[in-house]
Amino acid sequence: MSREIHKIWLKVSAITIGFFGPVLFFGTMPGTNELARWGLDVLAWPVDGFPSYESREIWFLSALTGGFLVGWAVTVWCLSLWVYDQSPEGVRKSLVTGACSWFILDSLGSITSGNSVNAMFNILVLIIIVGPMWRAAEEDR
Repeated sequence: MSREIHKIWLKVSAITIGFFGPVLFFGTMPGTNELARWGLDVLAWPVDGFPSYESREIWFLSALTGGFLVGWAVTVWCLSLWVYDQSPEGVRKSLVTGACSWFILDSLGSITSGNSVNAMFNILVLIIIVGPMWRAAEEDR
């Protein structure tokens, strides 16, 4: 892959990461939390209405998580705009390291909380986030 493909993929990664932020933000309010509730229900397979997404604790956790995800997404987007050209390998390694760190902790937490289906879903998300960034650009080999 070329550096230009890597720069484009950084934006794909940012959009993938950032997609979940607004969903979780809207999960903080009873009138707009259906998508977040349904998503959590799918990730806590089987789809059975549990968890209900009715507690204030879930709403608060949703707000925190949504904010972190949007912040991470904006950071990745900004790296593609302002840093990648100066340090393509540093940015690439940062994305891969950050995504793998998220994957390990999120997946282990999912497994220990009895929601191992989410760990399987995380594999797909990791592949999308990292994509061709897994390997150095041809110009950097």
